[in-house]
This record gives sequence, structure tokens and C-alpha cells, in this order.
Amino acid sequence: MLEKLSIHCFVSGKVQGVWFRASTQEKAKELNLTGWARNLPDGRVEVLACGEKESLMQLHHWLKQGPELAQVTQVTYEELPWQTFERFGVM
Repeated sequence: MLEKLSIHCFVSGKVQGVWFRASTQEKAKELNLTGWARNLPDGRVEVLACGEKESLMQLHHWLKQGPELAQVTQVTYEELPWQTFERFGVM
């Protein structure tokens, strides 16, 4: 059986105003993940993604670069217990 869990990430750098959340949503859907992405007042993007561990690791790797216009400087990462969401949303 494949392991399902959640990851909670904070992405720093030039990550707001560069389609980061929408691009994260597209990537998450491609990887069959659920959860959400949202901008934070301090300029970071927060991501909570849920799904199979291998797909989550692929998303985490993608977050380190993000979309073309982004300039990611840091991604913090924490594994959490599985959470249920119907889809991957942008907040």
C-alpha cells in the first residue's frame, strides 16, 4: 500500500505576483494531490499538500524552483498526518 501523508511548506523569495499559487495548483492537480496554497503577509507562500508520498516529494522538489518568473530562495518542509481535502485550492 502506498503511504499517504501531508506536507506543509513555506516558500520564500520572489514568490508573490509571479503566478506561484496558480502554478502550484496546476502541478498539484497533475500529481493528483489535494490541499491549498496561499500568500502570506510577509511575502512567502504557504502550501499544504496531501497525497501519496512520492507525489508529495515531486511537488516539494518543484517548489524549490516554482514557475518561470519566481525566484525561490528557501523552502521549509514538514511532514504531517494525512488530511482530507476534495481538491487543491488557491486561497
